[in-house]
Amino acid sequence: MQASALSFRAAVVFAIAGMVMGIAMAVIQDRAVMPAHAHLNLLGGVSLAIFGIYYRLNPVLDRSRLAVVQVFIWALGTIVLTLAVAALHSGYTQFDPLAAISAIVLLLDMLLFAAFVFRPTLVAPTGSLPVLSAAE
Repeated sequence: MQASALSFRAAVVFAIAGMVMGIAMAVIQDRAVMPAHAHLNLLGGVSLAIFGIYYRLNPVLDRSRLAVVQVFIWALGTIVLTLAVAALHSGYTQFDPLAAISAIVLLLDMLLFAAFVFRPTLVAPTGSLPVLSAAE
């Protein structure tokens, strides 16, 4: 599977989950886990969609196994962080280390994505990236 397809599919799943979570908070009139809802929407929905767009625009990276791993780690880290943040805001302070660890994992994963953006040749051989020129 290509990284872009995985990113887009995961983004849609997270966006739906975030919307359901928001509706559930409204129905029960308890907004205690609103920070978790925000994490789910921004990390899961928005960030994964951005990753998908970038990978789709860079076909060599899109086919890279490392890019697929980056997306998978991001999705898993988002799930763990969202659950930990929800638990914390529900009064379960023992989830603080899990929130911290998952946040660090996501930061490291974002640094990997940053490497793809700033140095795509780290993953793709030098001659395999398309060269874009201005349209005339």
